[in-house]
Amino acid sequence: QVQLVESGGGLVQAGGSLRISCAVSSNTFSRNVMGWFRQAPGKEREFVAAIGRITSDTHYADSVKDRFTISRDNAKNTLYLQMSRLKPEDTAMYYCALSLSIVVHTTGGRYNYWGQGTQVTVSS
Repeated sequence: QVQLVESGGGLVQAGGSLRISCAVSSNTFSRNVMGWFRQAPGKEREFVAAIGRITSDTHYADSVKDRFTISRDNAKNTLYLQMSRLKPEDTAMYYCALSLSIVVHTTGGRYNYWGQGTQVTVSS
C-alpha cells in the first residue's frame, strides 16, 4: 500500500520561504514520477511542480517558476518543495502525488496516489 504524508506547512509572511516535505512509503519511489499540486479555497486544483526519475527532469507551473524548487531524496523516500519569495496568492493546501507513469505529467489525472495535504498560508 502506497502512502504519502506531507508536512512542513504553516503561516509565513509574504516574501518569506518555506520547505514542505512528503514522506512516501513505496518500494519503487526512486522509479516514480512525483508531483506537487495545490488547491486554494473556491478554486480548482492546479499543478505546481513535478520531478522525474532523473532528478534533473523538473517541470514547473509558470506562476512558481524561479521561486519554487522541487527535489527528491531517494535514500529517504522523500519529496521536497522549497518555496521562496512567497506571495499571498500561493496560499493553498499543497498535495504531493505519485505517478506510475515513466513520463512526467502536469495533469492530476495522471497521478495514482495522493497525500492528505499540508496547508500553506502566506500573509500580506
